[in-house]
Amino acid sequence: MTPNSEFEFLLPDVGEGLEEAEIVQWKVSVGQQIAVNQVIVEIESAKSLVELPTPFAGTVLELLAQEGEVVRVGTAIIRIQRTEPEQVAGVASSSERTEMLVGSGPRSEEGERRRRRPRNYGVDATSMVAQNVSAPTSPTPLNSSEILAAPPVRKLARDLGVDLTSLVGTGLNGTVTRENVLAAADEVRNKPTPAEKTENSRETRTPIRGVRRAMAEAMVASAFTAPHVTEFVTVDVSASMHLLEKLRTQPEFAGVRLSPLTLLARAMCIAARQTPQVNSFWDANSQEIVTKHYVNLGIATATDRGLLVPNVKNADQLNLKELAQAIAVVIEAARAGQTVPAQMTGGTMSITNIGVFGIDAGTPILPPGESAIVALGAVVERPWVADGEIVVRSVTTLALSFDHRLVDGAQGSKFLADVAQILQDPSQLLA
Repeated sequence: MTPNSEFEFLLPDVGEGLEEAEIVQWKVSVGQQIAVNQVIVEIESAKSLVELPTPFAGTVLELLAQEGEVVRVGTAIIRIQRTEPEQVAGVASSSERTEMLVGSGPRSEEGERRRRRPRNYGVDATSMVAQNVSAPTSPTPLNSSEILAAPPVRKLARDLGVDLTSLVGTGLNGTVTRENVLAAADEVRNKPTPAEKTENSRETRTPIRGVRRAMAEAMVASAFTAPHVTEFVTVDVSASMHLLEKLRTQPEFAGVRLSPLTLLARAMCIAARQTPQVNSFWDANSQEIVTKHYVNLGIATATDRGLLVPNVKNADQLNLKELAQAIAVVIEAARAGQTVPAQMTGGTMSITNIGVFGIDAGTPILPPGESAIVALGAVVERPWVADGEIVVRSVTTLALSFDHRLVDGAQGSKFLADVAQILQDPSQLLA
């Protein structure tokens, strides 16, 4: 390998089956010196937000993908002039080590690289920006990656809705500063509001990408592949609610997030031992029913990016406290956009908690590859007949959807009845 050679960093596959990802935010800018393992870009796949580090040090020559652009795995996203290995501490000098790094590769031959218009990254950046702003003709517009601006300034511009390409930077070499962005934002805010709405203001179009697209495709595939059956049962969960109150006062459960969902999760793991068909998989390729002797319990989680169903591995092997802690981990990771691919694959059955939205019951759709999902409705106080008398009880409705190819009506009914019985008399949950 020759010193100071140019490399194109290719978008790697950061998860099982990943084909493309969206460039969310560049963490570096053109001309910037970068170190080994420095985060250069944040991407969003169909499963999570991921920060990609660079496997080598050098100087950023060109950003080959714009923020908001969806690119396929294996596409070059950044061009870097690599620093001579001997000059970088901790970097092996052998070419073999570099070629093994994910996302890296030698510079493509000129004939094979896609054509791009020439770009200027030198000290003439100020004049380049000015020409695009004031020229009477219509030059090729800049994209945001060509504008000199620090990552915090780029983030500020994105948060305030300011287009970096519309600004003339007043910093060194035409760099756009924080003050430039704030001034542009103030100008937009102070513009008079039109008396009438334009046609475009009457509707909003949101690109279907990432998690939302993946979930939509998965739900359609599931709905039209697995024959769904849904059954309902209304349960007196007063004893379970009393158990929760008791556990929350015990030192052993201090700081542990306990909820009706926690108890339902444990109840499902216990009931699945008696009806293993609800924890199976229809293998269409081999024409076999695969019964799982472990439970990877999916927890449907609403996030800003759409619905995610990360799963707790080997949930049936965890006691109530361990299960509560594991559920909290996957939920927090999903909401923060930090789920790892392993958490998003391999689920065997799932829970969706619609009760948190005040909903009594629903008909959940199975996650692909699973044979059962339980929807937990809102826990509310209602009149209930107990021992011939009308009393006030804490009541909820459970809805079980199952794949009728794998689970017949009797098996689904038994599983749902067992779960209901455990929640009605929760003594088994602490075993």
